[in-house]
Amino acid sequence: MTNAALMFRKKNSFSIAFIAEGGYVRKTIHSSCILSLVALLLCVLSVCGQTSQAAHSAPMLNPALVAAQWPAFWIASPSSPGTTQGVFEFRREIELSAVPGHLLIHISADNRYILHVNGRYVAEGPARGDLFHWRFETVDLAPYLHPGKNVIAAQVWNFATLSPVAQMSDRTGFLLQADSPAESDVNTGASWRVRREAGHSALGHSGANGYYAAGPAEKIDEHIVDPTWDQDHSDATDWEAPALLGHASAREARDASNKWELTPDALPPMEHRPADVGHPVRVEGIADAAAFPAGAVIIPAHTHVTILLDHRTLETAYPELVTSGGRDAAVDITYAEALYDAHGNKGNRNEIAGRHIEGITDQIVIGGRSSESASPLWWRTWRYLQLDITTQDQPLTLDSMRAWFTAYPFHARATIDADIPRLQQIWKTGWRTARLDAHETYMDAPYWEQLQYVGDTRIQALISYVVAGDPRLAQQAITNIDDSRVPEGITESRYPSSLPQFIPPFSLYWVNMLHDYWMYVDDPSLVRTTLPHTRTVLDWFADRRRPDGLLGKLGWWEFADWTANYLAGEPPQQSDGGSTLLTLQFISALRDAAQMEQSFGSAERAASYRAMSMKATQALNRENWDTAHGLYADTPAKTSWSQEANALAVLLDVAPVERRAPILRRVLASRADAPTRVEGVSVPPLSPMSFYFRFYLSRALEEAGMGDQYLSLLRPWYGMLDLGLSTWAETPEPTRSDCHAWSASPNYDLLTLVAGIHPASPGFASVRIEPHLAGLHHLDAAMPSPRGMIEVHYRLSGAGWTAQINLPPGLSGTLQWSGKTLPLHPGSQSLDLPAR
Repeated sequence: MTNAALMFRKKNSFSIAFIAEGGYVRKTIHSSCILSLVALLLCVLSVCGQTSQAAHSAPMLNPALVAAQWPAFWIASPSSPGTTQGVFEFRREIELSAVPGHLLIHISADNRYILHVNGRYVAEGPARGDLFHWRFETVDLAPYLHPGKNVIAAQVWNFATLSPVAQMSDRTGFLLQADSPAESDVNTGASWRVRREAGHSALGHSGANGYYAAGPAEKIDEHIVDPTWDQDHSDATDWEAPALLGHASAREARDASNKWELTPDALPPMEHRPADVGHPVRVEGIADAAAFPAGAVIIPAHTHVTILLDHRTLETAYPELVTSGGRDAAVDITYAEALYDAHGNKGNRNEIAGRHIEGITDQIVIGGRSSESASPLWWRTWRYLQLDITTQDQPLTLDSMRAWFTAYPFHARATIDADIPRLQQIWKTGWRTARLDAHETYMDAPYWEQLQYVGDTRIQALISYVVAGDPRLAQQAITNIDDSRVPEGITESRYPSSLPQFIPPFSLYWVNMLHDYWMYVDDPSLVRTTLPHTRTVLDWFADRRRPDGLLGKLGWWEFADWTANYLAGEPPQQSDGGSTLLTLQFISALRDAAQMEQSFGSAERAASYRAMSMKATQALNRENWDTAHGLYADTPAKTSWSQEANALAVLLDVAPVERRAPILRRVLASRADAPTRVEGVSVPPLSPMSFYFRFYLSRALEEAGMGDQYLSLLRPWYGMLDLGLSTWAETPEPTRSDCHAWSASPNYDLLTLVAGIHPASPGFASVRIEPHLAGLHHLDAAMPSPRGMIEVHYRLSGAGWTAQINLPPGLSGTLQWSGKTLPLHPGSQSLDLPAR
């Protein structure tokens, strides 16, 4: 199956991306060529599981809409100022004598919409962006239509100051544009109707035990909600003509009466499929609730009942509660990643006794109708979900409760099997973590923030390349972060974000991300287009160098890692800077950018970057190397040392080759609370690096020829499994977040470091296979590449290893083993490798 997507990259050009069975290909074509075609490919549905039939299934995009004002208007409620909190319902009735083969529409809203046709869920969006890059989705309505009267309806909401930090906004608005002029009667305009849905409101963020930046808790008053808003006949009488906010448009023909500059959403629709909500593990107030949530439970009048559900694993989903009767009853639904003991500790996530729930809580006021359904507008994250029910004069029947799982529709194509303890638990837990942290953007944490931080996203994107072979969410991340650059030159640390935040080292990681993409994805056009924008970042850092080549103070938040020696996550510095770690991060970005400039940009730039890198490297070895401890100190003052700085010095070959392995042995043997001696050298106390920074430690091990030690370093992940976590935590205990994709690097490491599969040249045009198999007897792995699946099979016998390597057509490379390089060709080959 081949999937395609059209994206606007710049004026007069389009980028068409294909994910074929063999891998990922993307080409840029000038608009004059595109417009000569009968139709343009937009997005052919490519998702796993059960998703909306319509979203992104459109086979065409009308070229006349690409750079013109659209006939459709942005519309809104005339009774609302548009910048205050509100939920609104929009509705249009159309008559059809017959169902067309396709009825393609382009749809968007501010903040968000859920689209129904004839009472059925169709799509939701838009994918997040800023006002200069406001996404619209393309949907085919035909599968939901029938002859006669049809109702197109959308819920649109704006939670204003209570919106998620990731949500950017101008004012409440809704847009629907038919692709063909022949179907223009569906376009938003004066013929539509709108009403305020006063039964739904935002409550705020109370209940979250830690920094919280995601969507607010919600209140649903079923007395007021109109359940017929999307049906053939609505019971509501307050529908009114909308206010017109100006025509929709792309950037080249923007209507100055509104601020949304439209761009197509290049992503597939998010997965949306039925899911289990959990099973009862604690019930108070009634004798039995075993039938719930699949079956009904009756709560007597004037009763308070608590039902705690355990899903066993974390999930991101829309919960849906169906009730009958029980008018005026109150149902509070609380969501949590874990339960807490009396001291506020999580402990073992499987333990229930003596623990309570804390978290975001939705409130439902029961209207008393039969089969009344209630669901929040935004998805929730939970392992544990608790219902607190208080009935009034009528008994309440809990008919059922279910969930609709949602996440980016990644499909795991990579596999691995080996005699590694609990390998499949490690693999599945890491992939679950990566999936729950990937939606319309990558996210640091699905419960707490839902923000696309560059430091997290770099690791997440690499996992996406090697496990799913799907780079589309990474493309989104690279371009969204690019869109965040400020006039001074650097990017924001996270984007989209309505609250600007700057972590300058994350701008350097964005440069690294582009280089990663260049290596793993056959898409030079994105690299070529984005590379000039990296120059503002590197120029900003270059202007902040000390005369000796080390970085001076950067300002803003100089976050590097969560570790005890780094106050607020910032590495130690002198009054004039001189940070080893920050300088190393600058060197990394300079080297990556120099390679890209040499291929796509300015040879003069490339030479300048290499010169700055060399000067900084020499300064670190001259000023920051501490001979007495055999480590790089954090600053030239040599008063503190860190695992992070020394791991990067080895990874980047700043440390001379003879120093690399000894440095890492000292790092691995160091203690946080006392000095120790390693190979006769006194090693000062080093606070342990976080799960996040161990990604860079793993790369350093491989660079130093110590990759065979990797599997022994998985102890922190085994510890999380022992604590009952179903996803990887943000930090060691006590941790705020139980799901942080920056901790999911073992999925990447197992394929690239242990199985040994790496791109050897840009676009994965060739492969380098260098396995690290110490302690194993067999390993089988498969990993996607742009040219197809790469398969490796290793078997240990008395004389050594037998390696069976299968490469797809057009892919050749090398296998490296014990200092020797062996050629690999497309197809199957068997090699005998001596034991080592």
